[in-house]
Formats: sequence, C-alpha cells, structure tokens
Amino acid sequence: MNVVRWSPFREFDNFFEGFERPVTAPIRRADWLPLVDIRETDHDYQIDVEVPAVASEDLSVSVQDGVLTVSGERKSHKEEDAGKVHRTERRFGRFVRNFQLPEDADPEAVSASSRDGVLYLRIGKAPAKTPRTIEVKVS
Repeated sequence: MNVVRWSPFREFDNFFEGFERPVTAPIRRADWLPLVDIRETDHDYQIDVEVPAVASEDLSVSVQDGVLTVSGERKSHKEEDAGKVHRTERRFGRFVRNFQLPEDADPEAVSASSRDGVLYLRIGKAPAKTPRTIEVKVS
C-alpha cells in the first residue's frame, strides 16, 4: 500500500488554476494531517488514522479508481465559549489523506469504525486467482 505523496508540481498547477477564481476566494489546502499506521495481514490491510476530537459525522471515507481517500474536519471551539485563550497548539480545520490500494485489495471490502479518537479502516484482500485447467479434447 502506498501513501499518495504531496507533490509541489500539483500545488503549482493548482496555483495557476487559482487565477480563474475570484481574487477573494481562498486557496484550499489541508490544514493538518492525521498520523496513520498501516499494517498487512494474510486477509486484509489495516489503516489506523489518528483523529482525536473529530466527530464521526465529520469523517468521510471513499474509494475511487484504486485510491482510498479519508477526509474530515476538526472544528475549533467558538471564541465566545473558549474564554480567554492563553495558548493554542492543536491544529483545526480540514484534512485529506489518500492511499493507493495494492492490486490485491478488494475495493468492495472496505470497512470503517471509530473508537477513542482513532478511525480503523480494514480493506479486504481479493481472493487469489487460480489458473484454470482446460482439457484438450482429441477428435
């Protein structure tokens, strides 16, 4: 399984696309990236995504063209509820992580669950294809 890496050239392309937008429209990027652990077993691939303080309704998981995408948003506290803030080190905002699925991954066998600030993704492996023996008939 491969993590789809950040590409400065993609950002460069996006920069030029920005000229088509109004000047007041902000250029979007991920505000933070959650940490992940990736493991493989005989039956599946497992990705654990660290998403503390992200509500499950603010998480999205999708698979398209062999790429698993995890996105979400960690919302900041409203200023009127926060009181006087002395220091803020946690990052808030949107994130997107992409993972290129291996050839033997089954995109139809993806499951997701969340517990204690961790999103657990399981991607099943497709059954191994066995060669079919064809009988040669003598006529």
